[in-house]
Amino acid sequence: MPEPAYKFSFDAVYYHVNDMERAIEFYQRILGFPLQSRDYVARFHVDGVLFELVPAAHDNNAIAGPGNARLSLSVTNIDDAVRYLESRGVRASTPKQEIGGKISLFNDPDGNELCLWQST
Repeated sequence: MPEPAYKFSFDAVYYHVNDMERAIEFYQRILGFPLQSRDYVARFHVDGVLFELVPAAHDNNAIAGPGNARLSLSVTNIDDAVRYLESRGVRASTPKQEIGGKISLFNDPDGNELCLWQST
C-alpha cells in the first residue's frame, strides 16, 4: 500500500461536556483517571492514550454537543491537510479558530466524525 501524501498523527480522543467540574469528578473519582493537566480542556492519560474533556459550545454555531466522541488527528498545517483530504474525495469543514488552535471535521465512509487539530 503506498504511503499517504500527508502525515497525520494521533492527537486525542475527546468528549464534549456541559459541566466540566462534574465531568472531571466523574472521570477522577469513579473511573480513577488521573488528571494530567487542565486549562480550557481537562487532559487525562489513560494507558498511553490522551483522553480530553472539552466544554460543549452553547451557541447556534456549535461544532458539537455533549454525548459524542471523536478521533482527533494532529496536523502541522490544517489548510494543507484539508486540501489533501479533499484531493482524495473526502469533504472536510472549513478550519475554524478555537481556543488553543484550529479545528476541521470530516467523516469516514460509515459517517463517523473525525477531527483535524492544529495547535497554536
